[in-house]
Amino acid sequence: MVQMRNFVSEKEKWRAVEKKDPRAEGRFFYAVKSTGVYCRPNCAAKLAKRENVIFFETPEEAESAGFRACKRCRPKGDSQAEREAELVLRACELMRESEKNLSLDELAQAVGLSSFHFQRMFKRVSGVTPREYAMQLRDERAREALRRNGSVTGAIYEAGYNASSRFYERSGKMLGMRPKQFGEGGVGQVIRYSIVESALGLVLIAGTECGICLVHFGETEEALENSLRKSFSRARIVKGDSEFKRWVKMVVQSIKEGESAKSLPIDLRGTVFQQRVWKELREIPQGTTTTYSKLAEKLGTPRAVRAVARACATNDVAVLVPCHRVVRSDGALAGYRWGIDRKRRLLASETKK
Repeated sequence: MVQMRNFVSEKEKWRAVEKKDPRAEGRFFYAVKSTGVYCRPNCAAKLAKRENVIFFETPEEAESAGFRACKRCRPKGDSQAEREAELVLRACELMRESEKNLSLDELAQAVGLSSFHFQRMFKRVSGVTPREYAMQLRDERAREALRRNGSVTGAIYEAGYNASSRFYERSGKMLGMRPKQFGEGGVGQVIRYSIVESALGLVLIAGTECGICLVHFGETEEALENSLRKSFSRARIVKGDSEFKRWVKMVVQSIKEGESAKSLPIDLRGTVFQQRVWKELREIPQGTTTTYSKLAEKLGTPRAVRAVARACATNDVAVLVPCHRVVRSDGALAGYRWGIDRKRRLLASETKK
């Protein structure tokens, strides 16, 4: 079980200052006697000598002791993470509101940074580059336009694609089916499905010609079928044939044994960042767990913990993409779409192997 760092002892606090640990943000402050300045634990300033450092719980305590606030990390104002998140949010809003595709230079200038620093900050905070976010935004606009009128040509130009060929190049990854099929609620797409009993109760397993697209747990067959038809409102939904039942058998076996069945093809659609999270989830070894924060760090986006949690929550393929192997930093099992009891049972079955 992962234990939350409390940063109670001076040894722990000093180690956090040495590593500029972002988890220590807001937990304490440190002051340097030789400079008369106090800072946040993750201040980018040059590391002071240990004998010159003392710790305080609040900025007010540091100032009462005669220290002044660092002008670099500004310990009394918003944290660097909060300031950067605000800048990224502003850039995202600019991209959403603009009728044209904004260049990297234009976005950086709008938030008062160089292109180099803006690109690095945007990727660090959001988990994707400005270009990848713009592509996601464009895809989102295309989906909305297709839903409104089903016109592929209109959607292409309304979404900001410069040429129809660029849209069709991305439509497979973006939609998981041909653009016209998506715009018409999956019309023409064949979704095969089965509802069977598993070690964790009733489970609906559905798939396209590309692979498994849904593994949902539920209480009744009716509720599971309604969920499927809502996801693919105008697709042709049929009961699974003998070939599909081979996939079903593999999924049920995976649920029983806690294996992710990596040989099974998966047709799981999402944003660039979600796809990265889901890929990393499939790399977590059976019988082990990680935390949302560690997963964010592995993706190179340590501040995107909430985004990682959202990606886990929107995973439509239970067990095959094992989001149940992600726990909170304090070891708690909260946050499983299919219920904490199922998550506990899955983890228990895996650790027995």
